[in-house]
Amino acid sequence: MSTRGTNFLHKWISGNVPETVSADIISVAELTHKLFADAKALGIKSVEIEEDAGSVYETILDAIVHHTAGLAG
Repeated sequence: MSTRGTNFLHKWISGNVPETVSADIISVAELTHKLFADAKALGIKSVEIEEDAGSVYETILDAIVHHTAGLAG
């Protein structure tokens, strides 16, 4: 398991998923693509991120949905 990949994922989401992003397929796909591009630039392979997180797409979607739910309450 890669602590480096997990840490990168969580830091990236908190710094790169805007509060105003919607949970639509295109927005989440674009964020997922950007996350992997940023990870690659730092020498972090996708497998390092995915082995703990599973689907990065679902993780980003979940972060958006829970953030939005928090704003509604």
